[in-house]
Amino acid sequence: MAATDGLSAREAKRLQTRERLMGAAIGEFKRTGMADADVGAIVAAAGVAHGTFFFHFPTKQHVLLELELREEQRMVKQLGRFLRGDRDLAELLNEAIRLILDLEHRLGVLLFKDFLAAHFSQTRPPDDGREHPLIDLVAQRIELARDNGAIDPEVTPINSAVFFLLGLYALLITTSGWPNRRVLVEDYLIRTMRSLAPAE
Repeated sequence: MAATDGLSAREAKRLQTRERLMGAAIGEFKRTGMADADVGAIVAAAGVAHGTFFFHFPTKQHVLLELELREEQRMVKQLGRFLRGDRDLAELLNEAIRLILDLEHRLGVLLFKDFLAAHFSQTRPPDDGREHPLIDLVAQRIELARDNGAIDPEVTPINSAVFFLLGLYALLITTSGWPNRRVLVEDYLIRTMRSLAPAE
């Protein structure tokens, strides 16, 4: 069997099909939202049989989970480049906010709401060891700031990273279209930093 970049022809074709389905599903989700997305329209756009969708993605929510991981990995790469400069924790968190707001712009309102709602969904499939690269990076930088004495020594980095990101997601999902949203987000960052500050 022929190989392409170390993959068999069958595996390469499977990955291409998955990418076509992913792209078609994202397009449909942007147009209608995940709940109203038509799997028939997705497979038609991808040019595959109906059952092929469920071979790759057990549910439409699994498409969102795949998108979530990809976007987190992309943001972590961008933050890694940002951190090559001499950046403090507040600058990192502000850049994370900027990247998430940029993601909202790229995904559109409907898909972005679905993307964030997936974090809070009671029907979200178990993580089963899934990566959370953005949480991990933020936790590492909080730990570094703690170890350098810039924040409260009693802070638990992973907890603070989860509080920051889930709180931000909740704020964004509930304030879409609010005229003072940017001010609220700026205040959220200020109050996050105050909560991490060493006791006087």
